[in-house]
Amino acid sequence: MKKHVELRNHPSEISKFRSRLAFSGVFVLILFLILYARFYYLQVVQQEHYHTLAEANRISISPLVPNRGLILDRNGKALAQNYSAYTLEVVPSKIKDLETTLNELATVIEITPIDRQRFKKLLKESKKFKSLPIRSRLTDEEIAAFAVNRYRFPGVEIKARVFRQYPEKEIVSHVVGYISRINDQDLEQLERDGELRNYRGSQHIGKIGLEQSYEKQLHGITGFEEVETDAAGRSIRVLSRTPPIPGNNLILSLDLGLQKVVEKAFGEHRGALVALDPNNGEVLAFVSKPGYDNNLFIGGIDQENWNLLNSSIDRPLNNRALRGVYPPGSTFKPFMAMAALELGKRTPEYSMSDPGYFSLPGAKHRFRDWKPGGHGRVDLHKSLVVSCDTYYYSLANDLGIDNIHSYIGQFGLGKKTGIDIEGEASGLLPSSAWKMRQHNQKWFAGDTISVSIGQGYNLTTPLQLAFATMIIANNGKAYQPRLVKQIQNSQTGEIEDIPANLLYTVNFKPRNIEVIKNALIDVTRPGGTAARAGANAAYTFAGKTGTSQVIAIKQGERYNEKTINERHRDHAMFIAYAPAEDPKIALAILVENTGTGGSMAAPIARQVFDYYLLGEITETTVAFHDNSEEDHTHHHHL
Repeated sequence: MKKHVELRNHPSEISKFRSRLAFSGVFVLILFLILYARFYYLQVVQQEHYHTLAEANRISISPLVPNRGLILDRNGKALAQNYSAYTLEVVPSKIKDLETTLNELATVIEITPIDRQRFKKLLKESKKFKSLPIRSRLTDEEIAAFAVNRYRFPGVEIKARVFRQYPEKEIVSHVVGYISRINDQDLEQLERDGELRNYRGSQHIGKIGLEQSYEKQLHGITGFEEVETDAAGRSIRVLSRTPPIPGNNLILSLDLGLQKVVEKAFGEHRGALVALDPNNGEVLAFVSKPGYDNNLFIGGIDQENWNLLNSSIDRPLNNRALRGVYPPGSTFKPFMAMAALELGKRTPEYSMSDPGYFSLPGAKHRFRDWKPGGHGRVDLHKSLVVSCDTYYYSLANDLGIDNIHSYIGQFGLGKKTGIDIEGEASGLLPSSAWKMRQHNQKWFAGDTISVSIGQGYNLTTPLQLAFATMIIANNGKAYQPRLVKQIQNSQTGEIEDIPANLLYTVNFKPRNIEVIKNALIDVTRPGGTAARAGANAAYTFAGKTGTSQVIAIKQGERYNEKTINERHRDHAMFIAYAPAEDPKIALAILVENTGTGGSMAAPIARQVFDYYLLGEITETTVAFHDNSEEDHTHHHHL
C-alpha cells in the first residue's frame, strides 16, 4: 500500500506569514502612537491642569475665622466680649452610626440630654456645615480623656474656638442682642449680599440688636492658610498664611451705670425707658423690662429655655422700648398745646371754664374730665400743670383730626425714628384718611376727642415719645437717635466718631415754646401732677405725666384699680428733660399696669436725673400715690 505524501506551498505560507507580521507590526505601532499621543496630551497639554489637581490633593486651604469686634459702653465697659475655649465637634458625614458614636462618646466625656437636644437641632438647621459642636468649654481633664480615646472616634475632634460672651446679660440684652448659629436662611442672605466667601469657616452671625445691625463692622475679614498634607490628610507644614482681620469695636453712647440705675428703679415692674441726649440724639439709656440672658442663644438655645422665654406672660423677648406700642395718654397734651399755639387756635391768655366734662355741640353724651367737678377756670398753662382733660377735648374739636395729624407728626409720632437697631415699630398717629383706608369708615368728631388726650387710635413707642420730648427740650431740633457713638478700627486702634444726624428742625415761635416749657416745669412743682417727684431736686426739670389705658370701662362706671385684674390696669407714663434751662437728658418712661404717671413713672425719672446730673443714686420711693395726679375717670368717655 502506497503512503500519501502532502506537498506544502512554502512560498505561499511565507507570504501569508509576512503579511500577518506586517499587519501586527502596524497594529502595535498604531497602539504605541495612540499611547504616545495620550502621554503627550496628559503630560504636556494637560500638565497645568493635573499639576493643579495634584497640588490640591497635597495642599488644603483652611479659612481663619476673625475675632468678632467688642461692644463697649461710653466708658469702655464691655457689653459683648470674646473668650477662647475648646469644643468637642462632630462631622456627621464621616460617621456611619451617629447615635452609637454619641452614646460611646458619653462614656468618655459627659454629654447631657440638653447637649443632645441642641446638637440635633443644629444638625437639622445647619446641614451644610461640616463640623457641629456637641460639647463646649471642655475642661483639661476632658480634653485629656478624649485624647487617649481619640482613635475610637473617627469624625470627632477637639477644636479651639473663640466664643461670644455677654457679661451684663439682661441689663443690655435688648440693645446688644445676640449671635447664633448660621442657618440656611442666613447662608442664602449672605449669598444674595455677596458676603458668603467672607463667612467660610464662620459658624455664628448677629441675629438681633446691635449684633445684627452692625454685623459687617463686627464680623471682620476671614483669613486663609495653605497647609501641606500627606496621603492620610494629616498636616505636615504651613505653606502660606493670610491672617484674618478682626472685626471693629463698637463704642456706644449708652451709659452702663445709668442703665443699671434704671433697672434697679423699675424693680420687678414691667416697662421701658429711653433716655436721649437732646444735643445730638445719643441714646444714654435704653431699657426694656424684663430682659433675658442673651448668652443662652449663642450655641443654639435649648428647648426648655426657649419654651420658658417664649411662653412667659411677661414677654421678656419683646423689646418694649423699640416695638411696644401704647396709647400715650396725657403725655400727648404738650404736643397738642404746641399745635394750639402754633396754628393760632389758642393763645396763652385764653381760658375756659371746666365743669368736669365736655359735650359736642348738639350732643347729650359727656366726655368727662379725670377730676369730678372740673378744675374751674383753665388756661393753657394750667391745663398742662393739672392735666385738664376738658381743655383738650374743646381744643381738639376746634383743631380737627387732620390738623392734629399734620402738625404733631413733626414730633416723630406715628413713624419710625430711624434708630440704628432693626425692628422699630412705627406706632400710629391717626387721620381721617387713615381710618377710611384701614377701616373703610369716616372719621367722627368723637374720635378726635379721644385722640386729644392720647387715647383712642393713638399708639406710640417709648422711643418715639423720648424723640418727641427731645424736640421740645432743644427747641425744635430733631436728631436721629443712635446707640453707636464711635467705631474703633481693630488694626490701627483709631476711633471714628459717628456724627450727629440732624434730620430736620421744627420751627417754633420762641414765645410759644417758652410757654410750653414753663408749664412743663410747673408740672414738677407744688400743684403739678409730678410735684412729689420734683420735690427738693437740686436742679429744675420739666415733665408731663400720663396714664395709658389698657381696657375700656363701661359708661357710667368708675375705674377701680383694686377690682381690676393686674394685667388690665393702666400703664404709668412720664416724659421729662433736665436741667430745664440747659437740657442734657430727655426721656420717656412706661411702667406697665401700675396706675398713674406721677406716682409710678415720675419717681424713676428723678432717680435717673439725680444719677446722670449729680452722680447720686437716690432711693426715691416708687410706690407712693400722688393725689395731684390725673384720675382714671377719662375711661368713661371711651
